Amino acid sequence: MTQLNLNLFVYPAGHHEAAWRFRGAEPHRVLDITYYQELARRAEAATFDAVFFADGPSLPDNVRYASRFRLEPFTWLSAIAAATSHIGLIATASTTYLEPYNLARLFASLDHLSRGRAGWNIVTTGAPQAAQNFGLDEHPAHGSRYARADEFVEVVTALWDSWEDDALVIDQEAGIFADDTKIHPIDHSGERLRVRGPLNTPRIPQGRPVYVQAGSSEDGKGFAARHAEAIFTAHQTLANARDFYADVKSRVKAAGRDPGLVKVLPGISPFIGSTEAEALALREEFNELTQPEYSLHQLRHLLGIDLTGYDLDGPVPREELPTHEQRGYGSRFQVVVDIIDREQPTIRQLLHHLAGARGHWVTAGTPEQIADRMQEWFEGGAADGFNVMPPYLNGGFDVFADEVVPILRRRGLFRKEYDGSTLRSHYGLPRPASQYASRAPDGQAPTGT
Repeated sequence: MTQLNLNLFVYPAGHHEAAWRFRGAEPHRVLDITYYQELARRAEAATFDAVFFADGPSLPDNVRYASRFRLEPFTWLSAIAAATSHIGLIATASTTYLEPYNLARLFASLDHLSRGRAGWNIVTTGAPQAAQNFGLDEHPAHGSRYARADEFVEVVTALWDSWEDDALVIDQEAGIFADDTKIHPIDHSGERLRVRGPLNTPRIPQGRPVYVQAGSSEDGKGFAARHAEAIFTAHQTLANARDFYADVKSRVKAAGRDPGLVKVLPGISPFIGSTEAEALALREEFNELTQPEYSLHQLRHLLGIDLTGYDLDGPVPREELPTHEQRGYGSRFQVVVDIIDREQPTIRQLLHHLAGARGHWVTAGTPEQIADRMQEWFEGGAADGFNVMPPYLNGGFDVFADEVVPILRRRGLFRKEYDGSTLRSHYGLPRPASQYASRAPDGQAPTGT
């Protein structure tokens, strides 16, 4: 039976913007690795597919009001790998602000050290302030970033393939450590990148890390169709999630790939209570802790309009919003506009709506209701699983693991134990062969290609 895939999306203190202020929160521990190791072990005990750690190469300018700093994910996940044995380890890394060779080495090391649990969340970086951290005058244009990303993936794939599986010999008696005829320079010289190779690390347990993509713009969906094995996405309604699911699966098929081997994983941020009223009250308690200065800044980032000075209890000035064309390609922009058009909220209501998970699906209910909604999306052609985004940590995840996961298991929707030990095995993905594996010893291309 096909079952859900579940990732734990870790965000310092939790995904609600006021999580660090909530009673019982431990914001002083967000720089303590044992805090995250405990959380990862908890997710592994619940047989989650992976922990996912987001990253960005710049400091947002609203850190005054929330825990918005970033820990470097490879260091973080290496420590998580040492504290766990099965759960996957997904890290964000930018194709715009990293070089292919270094990125290939980082993920190869993580996959080796974790015995095959690495996943790469491929991003092009949307934050324009990152540019000046890397000696650029301005952030590259959206289309240019995706063009580089396509070539980048081609290069790192070749680097991960550059050692054939049996290149590492380790024959002590014969004195042969590696068969260098099975280690290949990639000699890439493209429009944007030049990399000779080979990688200085043997082929990794998974062959390649799992390729994960986050972004729902037209360029993002096209990129996902060509490369992604899992897609993180944000939707507010079942109808919108179904439309995205059908669209991206058809694009995958049109690209000559198997749609069944591409997992669509929307974000869900659940407030859980013993009754629905209790869950809704918990959500409202969080919303009362929000600070309008922070929330308005977030809204300005999403919509491209500054509503500072407007009556928070007045309507959102829909007529003043930029059009999608004026705003550009940002997929989250359309999510917010859809909320405004569908619900016609006041500015304060909109700020509270977005405070939970930055445009991802925030829902409140009993454990049974949360499981019902997840099942409806899963069986209704809207999701292959979910990125679980607890509004607060650790309690928000504890209640999900203790009360929602057992319901999903009783319904046959989620595993009771791991079938394998790699992230690819958790997702039901094949291990790719090296593109160099059938090359002749003289370096010529394999016959029949």
